[in-house]
Amino acid sequence: MNEFPSFDLTGQVALVTGAARGLGRAISLALAHAGANVALGFRDVKADGGLAREIAGMGREALPLQMDVSNLDQMSRSIEETASRFGRLDILVNNAGIAPENSAESVLEKDFDATLAVNLKGTFFACQAAGRVMIRQKRGRIINMSSQAGFAALPGESVYCMTKAGIAHLTKCLAVEWGKYGITVNAVAPTFIHTPGTEEYLSHAENRADVVERIAGLHRIGEPVDVAGAVVFLASEAAALITGHTILMD
Repeated sequence: MNEFPSFDLTGQVALVTGAARGLGRAISLALAHAGANVALGFRDVKADGGLAREIAGMGREALPLQMDVSNLDQMSRSIEETASRFGRLDILVNNAGIAPENSAESVLEKDFDATLAVNLKGTFFACQAAGRVMIRQKRGRIINMSSQAGFAALPGESVYCMTKAGIAHLTKCLAVEWGKYGITVNAVAPTFIHTPGTEEYLSHAENRADVVERIAGLHRIGEPVDVAGAVVFLASEAAALITGHTILMD
């Protein structure tokens, strides 16, 4: 064992779903900064926004992938391609998610199905595909994206809240099953984060004030890099004895 905790990911291979913007982009860059080569899962591989080039500029390898997590064929092929290209897969970050907002009495079946397909089904089957690779390796780190919405009731977001609560418990279940293979499975559950998905809501002064003064314990809006820090920690050897846990952020 090292005498001191190590946060270094040099030579490791990570795959991040929903990498195009917001949390996914920040997490991908943070993993690369820590030393990892990063496979980038995009719903539209043509819309990477220069992310692969930025990672290459850090001296890491980037592998852009067409990876709509609601399409199980695309997802399994992407994970296979990553393992084939790099010879391994050390870290999976299940970041992709959607959050159609509507009152419970007005939720449409198509929105319900789409939210579960991405947030829950997509997360499970990405874990399954990556888990098969990691079981062979006898090592791996899986980090799922839950939310404080999985622990608090948010009006108008019943389906989203349900999926994020499900992710927290799925994380525990997989940790129990796969611990014997040297695989840790954890999740992060952020508070309100300033991303393209929350920008419109936070652009209204009254909404922003409510988040800062009532919801956010630190009285500021979280930034994607705040979440990325927790992901890098959970992916590192410093977190080797942590599994089945969901880190509530703020």
